[in-house]
Amino acid sequence: MPSVEGGSLTGRVALVTGAGSGIGRAAALALAARGASVAVVNRTVDKGESVCEEIRAAGGAAEFFSADMREPQQIAQMVGQVLARFGRLDCAFNNAGLSLPPKGFLDHSLEDWREVLEVDLTSVFLCMQHQIRAMLATGGGSIVNNGSGASLMGAQGMPHYTAAKHGLIGLMKVAAKEFADRGIRVNTVCPGVIDTVPMRAFVDAIGPAGESFLQTLPGGRMGEPAEVGRVVAWLCSDEAAYISGATISVDGGMLCL
Repeated sequence: MPSVEGGSLTGRVALVTGAGSGIGRAAALALAARGASVAVVNRTVDKGESVCEEIRAAGGAAEFFSADMREPQQIAQMVGQVLARFGRLDCAFNNAGLSLPPKGFLDHSLEDWREVLEVDLTSVFLCMQHQIRAMLATGGGSIVNNGSGASLMGAQGMPHYTAAKHGLIGLMKVAAKEFADRGIRVNTVCPGVIDTVPMRAFVDAIGPAGESFLQTLPGGRMGEPAEVGRVVAWLCSDEAAYISGATISVDGGMLCL
């Protein structure tokens, strides 16, 4: 990873959704470490405020904003509030998402389908619309969407999640192409098996098979949220100035095996 000094985000404003834990938290910390003022967006107030406190304790700048990605009005208000507080928006990481327990293809209800698509795809589309409008007003910016290994392959038992995460790739390509000559870059990171609370719970739930599962991963381990967060911060920096419309796997080479 290139040096922080070569990719400073000082003077820039970054917005992270789902920033209260896991990959979102790691990205917020990484963006702040590069000098960005970070708008920490989360549904749960205490978790969001805790991340802000971490950033401030390290000498950074952060403000908490509450928003539910299921509510289009709250998405619009979120971006408006960030602009009112900071005066601009330069970077965004659309990380908030939802996954439901896997089950057979025929067992998923229309309600399941709509809920996952609403959070994992429609909300990102709406976030991007508001973020792009804000960025156009100040000459451009960088948007990173959080995909998944399911953006690139079929996640068995999760047709709605797979469809939504595949959809993010198409959404990114359209926006990257349309706004390339207006200073806006759009990319997608696709984390593999990352050591977050939900993933750890999944591994623990399957008992002895969990350890066997871990041994099949590259290097026999999960990735760390910070390893994804640093890629997000780099993509938001000028070090990645000629990268747009790219899908970057952060999975230790899992999909290559």
